[in-house]
Amino acid sequence: MVIKNVSLETVCGITSRLPDNTMPEIAFAGKSNVGKSSLINVLMNRKSLARTSAQPGKTQTINFYNVNDAFYLVDLPGYGYAKVNEEVKAKWGKMVERYLKHSRQLLAVFLLIDIRHEPSSNDRMMYDWIMSQGYHPIIIATKMDKLNRSQIPKAVNVVREGLGADKGTAVLPFSALSRQGRDEIYEVMDGLLTKKDG
Repeated sequence: MVIKNVSLETVCGITSRLPDNTMPEIAFAGKSNVGKSSLINVLMNRKSLARTSAQPGKTQTINFYNVNDAFYLVDLPGYGYAKVNEEVKAKWGKMVERYLKHSRQLLAVFLLIDIRHEPSSNDRMMYDWIMSQGYHPIIIATKMDKLNRSQIPKAVNVVREGLGADKGTAVLPFSALSRQGRDEIYEVMDGLLTKKDG
């Protein structure tokens, strides 16, 4: 995948109407401090396309990035952020649910999990919920640079088993620092888009 141009095209808040896009969409979901903005910046070859912050919970909208005028990368709001009150959390949940249920162009959802920890109850809930909407999440295990290379296979198994995912579920280790894993994610995205064209 070669990124020629990318721009933030649509931002949807809690009350916004979702765009009726005609190009395919690939969505990214994850807990608030899992490194989603950093991942998106690395994938899109931009330093600050998605805002990274020391304060988790920065993404409070659904952001649609137009990539190469060929597809949309969709950044979903981070979940499980403690400092947001329950009412706001519930509204975010409804917004994401509305998107997953009603998008006609969504090809797949990538779910980001921190490779250093067993998936939390929020992670498992999100995984089950994406499954219940008819999508089989592709797992990205972030922050792999924090582990020794020898620890990674075991950590990947912990992530897969912690989510209750079957053995065939893709778990892609990734580091925003070293960019390791980026090409593997590109490959999966290319595969999804090619399948859609075919």
